[in-house]
Amino acid sequence: MTTPLDAAPIRSAADLADRWRSLLHPLAFAGRSLWLTWIGRDGRRLPVVVPVDDLPRTPDPVLLVRLCDVHAGVLHGQLGGAGHLALALCRPGPAEVTGDDDAWTEALRSVLDGDAWSLHLAAAGRVLPVVDGRW
Repeated sequence: MTTPLDAAPIRSAADLADRWRSLLHPLAFAGRSLWLTWIGRDGRRLPVVVPVDDLPRTPDPVLLVRLCDVHAGVLHGQLGGAGHLALALCRPGPAEVTGDDDAWTEALRSVLDGDAWSLHLAAAGRVLPVVDGRW
């Protein structure tokens, strides 16, 4: 089913937070996961959402390399080499950024430097922007 929210272009971290709320409903998580989706230059989200379940508390270098490989494949294969990688870190616990969340943010920043990307935290029924990214 397509909703008006699905059709609206995503132009900001606030727009993306609304989209994550819709995609991740209900916002309750028993474990840690990282969700990926891509947004084209026109602001439209690709109909692809990739969840990475059983995410470790701290960044895993092998997982980061694989994440970059998947991102590059989608970026070049589906978006003509230009687009925005939207990530949502989902976990149980309070909707406050923790030291573990900061570690993931810095690890993602180190491997995605130069790319258009953003990160939201989804926890305790809320979605908060952590890295606004370039739009």
